[in-house]
Amino acid sequence: MISIQGISKFVGKTEIFKDVSFHLQEGERVGLIGRNGVGKTTLLQILLREVEPDTGGITIPKQVLLASLPQQVVRVSGSMVLAYAMDVSDRLREVLRSLREVQDGLEGNNDPARTQSLALRQAHLMEQFEHLGGYDLEARARKILAGLGFSEEQLTRPVDSLSGGWLMRLALVRLLLAAPDVLLLDEPTNHLDLDSLLWLEDHLLNSRLAMVIISHDRAFLNRLVTRILELEQGRLHEYSGNYDRYLEEKARRQEIRLASFKNQQQRVQQLERFVARNRYRKDRARQAQSRLKLLAKMELLEAPEGTAELEVNFPEPQHCGKRVLELNAVSKRYGDQLVYQNIDLVVERGDRIAFLGPNGAGKSTLLKILAGAEAPSTGELRLGPQVVRGYYAQHQMEQLSANLTVFQEVAQVAGDLSLTQIRGLLGAFLFRGDDVEKKVAILSGGEKARLALCKLFMQRPNLLLLDEPTNHLDIPARDAFEEALESYPGTICFISHDRHFINAIANKILHVHSGEIQLFPGDFDDYENIWRQRLDDDRNREAQRGAAPDQSFSPGAASRKDLDRKRQEAEWRNEFYRLKRPLQERLDRLEKDLETAQQRLEGLTVSLADPDTYQSGADVGALQREYHELKKSVQNLTQQWEERALALEELEKTFWEARQPAAG
Repeated sequence: MISIQGISKFVGKTEIFKDVSFHLQEGERVGLIGRNGVGKTTLLQILLREVEPDTGGITIPKQVLLASLPQQVVRVSGSMVLAYAMDVSDRLREVLRSLREVQDGLEGNNDPARTQSLALRQAHLMEQFEHLGGYDLEARARKILAGLGFSEEQLTRPVDSLSGGWLMRLALVRLLLAAPDVLLLDEPTNHLDLDSLLWLEDHLLNSRLAMVIISHDRAFLNRLVTRILELEQGRLHEYSGNYDRYLEEKARRQEIRLASFKNQQQRVQQLERFVARNRYRKDRARQAQSRLKLLAKMELLEAPEGTAELEVNFPEPQHCGKRVLELNAVSKRYGDQLVYQNIDLVVERGDRIAFLGPNGAGKSTLLKILAGAEAPSTGELRLGPQVVRGYYAQHQMEQLSANLTVFQEVAQVAGDLSLTQIRGLLGAFLFRGDDVEKKVAILSGGEKARLALCKLFMQRPNLLLLDEPTNHLDIPARDAFEEALESYPGTICFISHDRHFINAIANKILHVHSGEIQLFPGDFDDYENIWRQRLDDDRNREAQRGAAPDQSFSPGAASRKDLDRKRQEAEWRNEFYRLKRPLQERLDRLEKDLETAQQRLEGLTVSLADPDTYQSGADVGALQREYHELKKSVQNLTQQWEERALALEELEKTFWEARQPAAG
């Protein structure tokens, strides 16, 4: 469908990328990745013919239609949400206009010949209308709007009443409805909550459209794409498979490139030493000249780009008590809008709580209350002794001083930290070498986000409250931030729609829905695989009893029996998690051991199948013995893994079956 041949792009004298070539086949879903600023969006703009390449060519057949999400919010007035969503096809719009003209012509017409002519034209237009999907357009529009989080009430609102985030969702709705041949998606998940993100994944998986997707969401890429294109150091590298497969293949290629680079460097040094020793000796002059010519012709390899290694010792925050924070009967109201009523929450030292729930459910409001940025309307917030809060919100980036350097910005809050500690923390957030002397004014959005997060850590809070901290971070920066949080000794409450990030950090999930909060042990996968279905079942039972919590939220209307039941279920969840944890940890260790053994076994298989192994003087007997031992080990580990997995399934089944009568 698309063929790119050797394109390059410069901005001024700076080369963004060079000799980029790839093909896109029908139905392919390709992930385009790379650090912020490497030119991913520029490459999409070249595909859309919005930007011309400086060299190379692009072949796109005339009948192939490309479409992309706008990068900026497009303000629209004079249209309702549903009508605007459906207004996606110029051809469909023309057919509808012609149908109205034909209908007007048929009304009151007394000429039989003209009536017959108009009727034939009407039939032809109606066939076109059906072919263009006009008859089910509204049904498809409603389905996509609902999937991306629009309520029925929102469909009749004016478009200009929507916030920027909802306008971007509406643009995505129109793009999906238009169904071009190729979708070019630049960070399509940025404005979605988790439910909408999961719906979008399923929708795209079931689509036959070709796609090029820029995303920093690793779980999204893993589930969707079948090929990865990485822009790195101005070059495009291609990998088959999803993001996890890309990581494995890239690590293998890095090893090969590093070995080749080291071997060449050794050869270069040998040649240079020979020339230095012999260039002025008459009996060796000709050989020295030969070596010089060889060096001149040699195409020198570049050293592989190193990955960002995180080595940081965080300044130890002040120790605090076991109970870090507590909400007692807290309510929050904005005018006539009641967000929460009589909610209770206890956050304990070492908790790492991810807030989940649909957009508009009140996650950010709750985080602001915990941070002291919003006061409860009623009820009480209690901080434990020696608790120091650190709050990260999106506006944090706006509070950076444009005229300061990176180092000067963080030095303002560094207190008694040494120069080495400051530079270590900056390095942990990928500000290294000359980066620390950059002016804040020239930093990208991702760099500003990293700087704001670094400042937060330097203030040494023992309670971190983070609202979408990864939104502006590329994948390497997210990896570094995850490692930073893993070594952070304090307590964390955070909002994120990045499932990989949630799984890496969270040990509890707080679900916010219809003004109620529920706390579950575990990470996102535990919530998705265990607790989510139980939540849905509970809501369905309440709806059948007439409570209908999703349609008409009445905070505080729950009976004492309902409150007791929920408290009992929370205790059961904690008990189940305590029982499950040792089995899960053992299962995880077995998985890692099994993966290591299988990788080594694959390596031995390749070596033993290679004729060079037998000619190189290697101890083939030792390799064969290791192969057979590893084969037995893999079988043993596989059996143990199966036994533990069955035990885990049996635990879940018997635990909840034993409590089902009481729960019912």
